Amino acid sequence: MSLQERITSDLHKAQKQGDKSRVSALRLIISGIQYAEIAKGASLDEAGVIDVFNKEVKQRRESIEEFAKGNRGDLVEKEKIELAILLEYLPKQLSREEVTAIVKQVINEVGAKGPGDKGKVMSRLMPQVKGKADGREAGSVVDEILAAL
Repeated sequence: MSLQERITSDLHKAQKQGDKSRVSALRLIISGIQYAEIAKGASLDEAGVIDVFNKEVKQRRESIEEFAKGNRGDLVEKEKIELAILLEYLPKQLSREEVTAIVKQVINEVGAKGPGDKGKVMSRLMPQVKGKADGREAGSVVDEILAAL
């Protein structure tokens, strides 16, 4: 079963169970996938669908930060629930230790000597961790390790 088929199936189950949060989150992701397909002019493959999920997850994380700054606890909770639902569909996320190990390997491969080589490291790193780790977290790990060199 493809990821899109799983989402559609889960949407129908959530509708039957009356799970409004799950229905809302799944409808948003289906809408995002449809917009991406229209923009591309073709159906999305699994990687394309995961890209849409990553975009939605990033948007939820940013919203949580902003709502927390604005003391909107009700909206923070709503976004956290949607984020948890979206994360269920993404591949298992790498831990910080796993990201650190990959970063060290990439630094050795490109021969990075310091913070000025961050671009080289990130360009080789991101394809390896795409969909499996948050880009900001990966960037902060790269910054820490390169600063220590």
